[in-house]
Amino acid sequence: MPNGSGGASASASGGGGGGGGGHAPAAALAKVHLESASGTRTVAVEVVKSPGLVQKGLMYRKYLAPEAGMLFLMGDDDDHYFWMKNTLIPLDIMFITGDLQVAGILENMQPHDTRSKGVGKPSRYVLEVNGGYAKAHGIAAGTKVRFEGVEAAAR
Repeated sequence: MPNGSGGASASASGGGGGGGGGHAPAAALAKVHLESASGTRTVAVEVVKSPGLVQKGLMYRKYLAPEAGMLFLMGDDDDHYFWMKNTLIPLDIMFITGDLQVAGILENMQPHDTRSKGVGKPSRYVLEVNGGYAKAHGIAAGTKVRFEGVEAAAR
């Protein structure tokens, strides 16, 4: 999430999760396609862009389906930072550039860690998925990304 503003929690740039229950609230889902060396992986995502939802991100979620995630539309190209405050599950946090390539990944971020972390490179989008996803599927810096239905699903 963006630290101070979101998800796992974004730090000055957004963050972590929705709903107090354990499952994501019903919402229109978009898709993020990750073109790795081992083939295309598709993640069904909730899309958030409002500051409040970016700040909350995946906080308080007890479960995230294996091929699910949250996509943050950060609004600007910046070196965004995230933390894991109030996040209950380990996450991989992928920072995606405006030209739709993975700029860098924070792998296996641990729950409740309040240290802000970034990848030292500008990004416009941030994708949170279950911890270990990137390694398991060969996703790394430079991986090409495609969006499907992202703007229509944004909240």
